[in-house]
Amino acid sequence: MQINNSTVALITGGGSGLGAATAQRLYADGAAVVLVDLPSSNAAQLAESLGERAKFVAADVRDEQQIQAAVDAAKELGDLRIVVSCAGIGTPGRIISKRGLHSLDDYRTVIEVNLIGTFNVLRLAAQAMTGNEPLDGDRGVVVMTASVAAFDGQVGQAAYASSKGGVVGLTLTAARDLADKGIRVVTIAPGTFETPMMAGLPGEVKETLEKQVPHPSRLGRPQEYASLAAHIVDNPMLNGEVIRLDGALRMPPR
Repeated sequence: MQINNSTVALITGGGSGLGAATAQRLYADGAAVVLVDLPSSNAAQLAESLGERAKFVAADVRDEQQIQAAVDAAKELGDLRIVVSCAGIGTPGRIISKRGLHSLDDYRTVIEVNLIGTFNVLRLAAQAMTGNEPLDGDRGVVVMTASVAAFDGQVGQAAYASSKGGVVGLTLTAARDLADKGIRVVTIAPGTFETPMMAGLPGEVKETLEKQVPHPSRLGRPQEYASLAAHIVDNPMLNGEVIRLDGALRMPPR
């Protein structure tokens, strides 16, 4: 689907990392963008720096009314045709550790943000997309974000791997559900990327992570995620697929 001057993209987690890079890329490609993130994020400043066709909407992806408001804001700018879900959290913890049992509340929160939040954005955005006239055969494209942890969950990743595995499982059924509406659904499963989650790691830990990647032996760059998201929008045969973006990385147990 080619982006034109009426195309609007909604990006969750748009204030930093993968979401910010995707917003910048899609805006440069000609789309208006709505950045959805928490009030404490940098999304408002990013939207202002991009220009008048960029807007920030404060929202929690778990909240139906807040995401509906973001979708409505996108429709005010043009035709909501692109959604990229990058909002996510990771709370590490073993199921049983020296500190005791894994907190059920922590597990529930990760599932709610990463999986239920992704589904909430998917369903509300898809509903809005059904009113679009087909463009290059598509009414819309939804890009979701999983992780290699969905396949290679490490020690201490029970909550995170579960949530991202759920996104992987959602991909094909969502694509099939929405096929007759002309809406494609594709998921990107990044490996280790330079994101805020990685920013606080000591240098030696980062070096170890980089050495685990066969080629290129470094952390992924958010712009590389954004480039793939833009290609998914452009390529009409990409649908119902989960694409690993990981430099051939297969995560070890720990």
